[in-house]
Amino acid sequence: MNVIPIEALSDNYMYLLVDEKTKHCAAVDPVEPDKILDHVKKLNLKLTKILTTHHHWDHADGNPKLLEKLEEKIPVYGGDDRIPALSNKIGQDDVIQVGDCLNVKCIFTPCHTTGHICYYVTHLNDPSVTPIVFTGDTLFLSGCGRFFEGNSEQMFDNLMNKLARLPKETKVYCGHEYSVSNLKYALHVDPTNEAAKQKLEWAIEQREKNERTIPSTLEEELSYNPFMRINMENIQAKYKTNDPISCMTEMRKEKDTWKPS
Repeated sequence: MNVIPIEALSDNYMYLLVDEKTKHCAAVDPVEPDKILDHVKKLNLKLTKILTTHHHWDHADGNPKLLEKLEEKIPVYGGDDRIPALSNKIGQDDVIQVGDCLNVKCIFTPCHTTGHICYYVTHLNDPSVTPIVFTGDTLFLSGCGRFFEGNSEQMFDNLMNKLARLPKETKVYCGHEYSVSNLKYALHVDPTNEAAKQKLEWAIEQREKNERTIPSTLEEELSYNPFMRINMENIQAKYKTNDPISCMTEMRKEKDTWKPS
């Protein structure tokens, strides 16, 4: 299994998910098709599928243009009828196979949009291969997406009941490079969090070198991502509640207008 992150627009990430055995690959949120095709050609891959996390233009609007540039038509997967060029609508626990070896399980994560899908990938033949998850705009490094079409109950379910229950070593590939500001917010919420302090120092160094901060892991996210730590007493106390849903509500409301210093 190989994941190739490709920067797009101002701060988006697209990805190629590659089955190393067959060289078949899937494009995840290919908003800039030419960049995708350049990598496919350079690496001698065969693009067989498009996986779309949600319908927002900066993730989905490249789909029709990419299809136009291909000699063979390939399926476009997603969980929302608003996704351009959608051919295969999917939902919770649906499975997609890439090449001979990669099993892609669909995780329905409505909130940022009503049809958001995360894609959890495991190796069919080798359990020692570290699993990965493409989280789009549901889970970022040390953050989560805005609740444009959903609510706190849904995001709690997405983060704590679905994503947090995946193996802790799972690598997290998100949809945007928001890590520095998100980690600064994590320290605003929890100023003594050593994991967040160390990760922020590293992330700043990475960005100063114009290098990526992804992927993180679920184990890391549970150590510093405030939206995955809403069960912690000290964080609930900050928002004057002992209810994680209310904590999520207040934290997201604050984050929507919060500016890092």
